[in-house]
Amino acid sequence: YPQAGCLFVDLGQAALPTPVAETRRMPGVRQGAKNAMSSLFSLHGKRALVTGGAQGLGRMIAQGLLSAGASAAITSRKEEVCRQAAAELAEFGECRPLAADLSSPSAATELAERYLEAFETCDILVNNAGKTWGGPIHSFPDKAWTDVMTVNVQAPFALIRDILPALVAAGKPLDPARIINIGSVAGMKPEGLQAYSYSASKAALHMLTRDLAGELAAQNITVNAVIPGYFPTKMTAHMRDEDAVDPDLLAHIPLRRLGRADEIAGVVVYLCSNAGSYVTGALIPVDGGLVGCS
Repeated sequence: YPQAGCLFVDLGQAALPTPVAETRRMPGVRQGAKNAMSSLFSLHGKRALVTGGAQGLGRMIAQGLLSAGASAAITSRKEEVCRQAAAELAEFGECRPLAADLSSPSAATELAERYLEAFETCDILVNNAGKTWGGPIHSFPDKAWTDVMTVNVQAPFALIRDILPALVAAGKPLDPARIINIGSVAGMKPEGLQAYSYSASKAALHMLTRDLAGELAAQNITVNAVIPGYFPTKMTAHMRDEDAVDPDLLAHIPLRRLGRADEIAGVVVYLCSNAGSYVTGALIPVDGGLVGCS
C-alpha cells in the first residue's frame, strides 16, 4: 500500500518509451527470440583496447570480445609476445598488437595516442594490465608499493583520462561507451597472500571504478569492475601444475574449482553489450563464491 512520502506510478496506463516497449516484446518467439538474443550480446562494429591482453585473463577477455564481433588492440610489455598473441587472436577477429610497458603515467598517455592513431575511436576500454608483489611483512620493500600502485591504479586512471574524448564521442544514451576495470578478490577480502600493495591497489581500483561511474554517467559512459578469483594464469602457477591444483586452494573456493576462460570473458562481453548498457558502478565477482559466500 502507498505510504507517506512515496510516489507510485501506474505503468499499466502509461505510454512506454519506444526502447522499453521493444524490450517487452523481445522474448516473443514470433520476433525470432534466437536472433534477438544474439543481437543483445553482439559487439559487432565496436572497437576495444585491452591492456595486458596478450596473456592470462587479458587474453581470455580479448578473445571473448573478438568472438562477440568487436575489433581489438591488445598490449603487452614484450613486443614479440604481443605480436604473436595478436596473430593467434586474429582467428577470432581483427586484433592489433600495441606493445606498452604501463609502469608510468606517461606510458599510458603514449598508449592512448598510439591506439587512437590506429583505431580513431574507442567504444570499450578494459584496464586489465596489472602487477603484483608478495613477501613477508618484515622484508616487504618500499619499491613494491610505488611500482604496484603505479601499474594497478595510476596508469589505468591516466589511460582513462587520455582516451576519454574518444569514449565520450562513442557513447550514446542507449548504447554508452564502456570502461571495465579488472580488480581482484584480494581487494575485496583478506586472502592471506602477503601481497600487501597488490590487495591495497585493487581495493583502490574498485573505489576508483565507483567514483568514475558517477562522474561519467552523464557523458554516456559506464564504468564497472570485474572481480576475478582464481583462474589458470601465471599468477596462480605456484598453486597448481599441469595435472592438479593445490587441494587447499580448491577447498577455499566454494565451487571447488578454478575459473574458466569463457566465464571471465562472458561477464565482460555482457557488460560491453546491449544487455549490460544499464549497469554502471558495479563490482562483479567472478570467483566461484569467494566474496559472496564469505
